[in-house]
Amino acid sequence: MDKKKHGSHAGTPHSEEPAAEAAAPASEAAPAADRVTELEEALAVKESEAAANWDKFVRERADLENYRKRTQREKEELLKYGNESLIVELLPVVDNMERALDHASEDNDSAVIEGVRMTLGMLQSALKKFGVTAVEAEKGTPFDPAVHQAMCQVDNAEVPGNSVVEIFQKGYLLNERLIRPAMVSVSK
Repeated sequence: MDKKKHGSHAGTPHSEEPAAEAAAPASEAAPAADRVTELEEALAVKESEAAANWDKFVRERADLENYRKRTQREKEELLKYGNESLIVELLPVVDNMERALDHASEDNDSAVIEGVRMTLGMLQSALKKFGVTAVEAEKGTPFDPAVHQAMCQVDNAEVPGNSVVEIFQKGYLLNERLIRPAMVSVSK
């Protein structure tokens, strides 16, 4: 009897345990599935953040590289053209010295004329060291609006049309960049 009771007692919990165990995995499986879904969503969010951060990193790196190139280019331009304003201020001095020598008579070999000639030569050679060259503007040269500034147009049968007839003021280039156009008259 006891055995039966015990057996029946014992049988009852045994018969309920698998049901509880079956219910437990189902109830545990649901939170585990929710947890997996939650983790997958969190992973997707983190992957999205990582992709955004990578994109931001690539853009920042490209910006930095562009900044480095721009700075290098500006530095090179500064070295090439940094003294442009000083040279532009010196060009009238060169012009006046050349005019003085043009108006000095050929047979006048005074020390002053020789001194002016030497000073002009030194100044021109110093300008050449810094990349200053004169614009080509010989009589008969085709007029080039990129380097010549037409002051007037004249009739002249000696040169072809649209050519330089007379140079009023020399033009100059600094490292191939025009800093002053040559002032010329142009044939019709």
